[in-house]
Amino acid sequence: MSSSLDHCVPTSFPAPEVPKDCRGRSSWIPTIGMCLTIPFVTSPSATKLVRGDDAGVGMEYERDLMPLVRTYCLDCHGATDAEAGISLAADATVEDVRENRSVWVRAMAQVRLGSMPPADGATMDAATRARMVELIDQIANDVDCVRNPNAGRVAMRRLNRVEYQNTIRDLTGVDYEPAADFPGDDVGYGFDNIGDVLSLPPVLMEKYLHAAEAIAGRAVYTPPPAQLYEVDRAPASLNGAEKFYGGRDLTMAADGEVFFEIEAPFRGDFEVTIAASGDQGGDEPVRMEVRIGRTRFKIDVPETNATDKSVSLPLSRGTHRIEIAFINDYYVAGRVDRNLHLHHVHVRGVEKRSPFASQPDLPPSHDAIVFMTPTSSVSIDDATLEVLGRFASRAFRRPVTSGERKRLAKLAASVREAGGSYEESIQVGMQAILVSPYFLFRVERPRVPHDDGSMPLINDYELATRISYFLWSSMPDDELLLLAHRGQLRDRGTLLEKVGRMIQDPRSSQLVDHFASQWLQLRNLDIVEPDTRIYRSFDDEIRRLMRIETLMFFSEVLKRNMPVTELIEAQFTYLNETLAEFYGVSGIRGPQFRYVSLAGTPRGGLLTHASVLTVTSNPTRTSPVKRGKWILDNLFNTPPPPAPPNVPELDAGRISGSVRERTKQHRANPACASCHSVMDPLGLALENFDAVGRWRTRDGAQAIDATGELPDGTRFDGIEDLRELFAGSKRDQFVRALSEKMLTYAIGRGTEYYDQCAIDRIVDSLAKHDYRFAYLIAAIIESDPFQKQGFRE
Repeated sequence: MSSSLDHCVPTSFPAPEVPKDCRGRSSWIPTIGMCLTIPFVTSPSATKLVRGDDAGVGMEYERDLMPLVRTYCLDCHGATDAEAGISLAADATVEDVRENRSVWVRAMAQVRLGSMPPADGATMDAATRARMVELIDQIANDVDCVRNPNAGRVAMRRLNRVEYQNTIRDLTGVDYEPAADFPGDDVGYGFDNIGDVLSLPPVLMEKYLHAAEAIAGRAVYTPPPAQLYEVDRAPASLNGAEKFYGGRDLTMAADGEVFFEIEAPFRGDFEVTIAASGDQGGDEPVRMEVRIGRTRFKIDVPETNATDKSVSLPLSRGTHRIEIAFINDYYVAGRVDRNLHLHHVHVRGVEKRSPFASQPDLPPSHDAIVFMTPTSSVSIDDATLEVLGRFASRAFRRPVTSGERKRLAKLAASVREAGGSYEESIQVGMQAILVSPYFLFRVERPRVPHDDGSMPLINDYELATRISYFLWSSMPDDELLLLAHRGQLRDRGTLLEKVGRMIQDPRSSQLVDHFASQWLQLRNLDIVEPDTRIYRSFDDEIRRLMRIETLMFFSEVLKRNMPVTELIEAQFTYLNETLAEFYGVSGIRGPQFRYVSLAGTPRGGLLTHASVLTVTSNPTRTSPVKRGKWILDNLFNTPPPPAPPNVPELDAGRISGSVRERTKQHRANPACASCHSVMDPLGLALENFDAVGRWRTRDGAQAIDATGELPDGTRFDGIEDLRELFAGSKRDQFVRALSEKMLTYAIGRGTEYYDQCAIDRIVDSLAKHDYRFAYLIAAIIESDPFQKQGFRE
């Protein structure tokens, strides 16, 4: 499947300059601005680790955390007044906190965000808030980061729809798009590559069986079965010939001649076999001649029983007339009755076969897969073992075992025994491989911790597979598999050189298309329906261009190795003439997207992209609630809890006024205020953008008021202040959220409390290297959850 980014190679920026501390070093990679001698993941000894300090945890709980909980939390979440059913007073010990970890983690997220304590509760200063978050994190998520934290284990993952299509393309050369009736992939933790939700229902297995047959048929060309031509009596095709004794044979005497037509699907030498017999009346054997144009082939037919006579005819592609003539009639000399012929040729039928393997115009996929054919020095069994063995090794993303090769060869041999050709037997072997669990699933060998408790590394082939599906949503290429075979994937320089090239490869557009699209919820663009009576400039073409803009922008930040904070702060985007006119930007001509500076305008970063603003709006108006929730979900990774049960719907007839007034009326409900006091101000900061992302200063007759205040007292006015918030006090929270989202996508499971050590190190590495994107990817690949296999708790 081609990507909308494949043809979009940005050229507006100069190549990154080599930094002073890296000049002269051979390990500098200019394509991503990375110096490999700088470690990507900080070692434990170089990091201040607060996790795992068992001796002090109990004391800190009693001495430091509980006084804060009593002061700021128990009025609403005490033993007798457990608002929303949450009581923090019930956990009297550290062990109780860990047993009730999910509740405390939610509490920590709300404190960090500023929604707790509520506005009508005790005032918490910034230092106290930071200390409380640190204490809850340290106690509830207590993990010893030095002594072998659990690396976690992902469920055996089926290839999702996109991964299946990409893998088929890279494995076979066939661009196979699963039919619309293929069951869709379920989503977990915001992504459709999560092992826990990628089940294999029977109907999908049936689809895989049909797909395997179709793919093998397109990838490997097999000779068509022999075609039988019934040569029959007809004025247009017979001359001097007649049916013999009313049977099926056609008899020719004197100057008898017949012809028939055959279709050649491609240029090559085709074998024509004529089943014929002769009645010999003299010393010479009966002789016939096969003619095509001016080419002649003479064939003796001395047999009295039907015998196959073959001739190789060079044919170009198309329809050809083939003639068969009897050329040596014999009769008794001096006889007046010349009809008493003693020589006859009996033609029973004609077959055509095409030995296609020798043809020059086979599809490239055929030559790549069937790289060996039987010859006088290579037996058909040996050729089958080699062809299916190599194909299975690439399909399984690991060396195929001897037993697997033999079973595949045995299956292929059974096809030939039933009359199939060599190529047909290869096709059937391919079909078996393409429905094997080792192809359809990313299988990793189960492991147990070492005697010292350390988590085992996955093997190099499994690591290569994890890397390729993370960055390319497809199988490892030959270079990555070769590095795995040589045991070089854990050499830091070799690994990061390869990762750098993979980021620059066009296939990395899959990371953009599928991680960014799902993280930012761009797939919802396909289903939103703004009211075109109100937003007349919106149509399906604008919908498509919105998505391209965001993906190209994300790709630029990734491939230019910019700081990930540029996703929010960048003062540029990519536009073509149509989208520029939609935005009200002048001076852009033509359908091609190009780099556009946004300096001096209110736009900049993802929060001002029409794609994001449209998916977070209602059909007829903006929605500060949806926009605020989107920010909490995707940029802070602190999704608000579901609405409390038994909260009645607000009476729509009693809600009136501007959007701001409506949200204020909504927050008047105490059951809703705690979450909406955070969501609504964030969404209101984007009110200058209408429901399809265009800039405005008025909403009807009213001037836009984009001011907001978070429960912790943070105030802002509009998009510029909101961006400054991300660049300042909320920067670390955004960076951590992005790191956790991308780690989830990379490992195919939701993160757990024991992953906090890895996330700490990823964020620390990112901060030490100016938040540049390549360091995020490298730190994820070198993290324990990516490199090791733990256990599920």
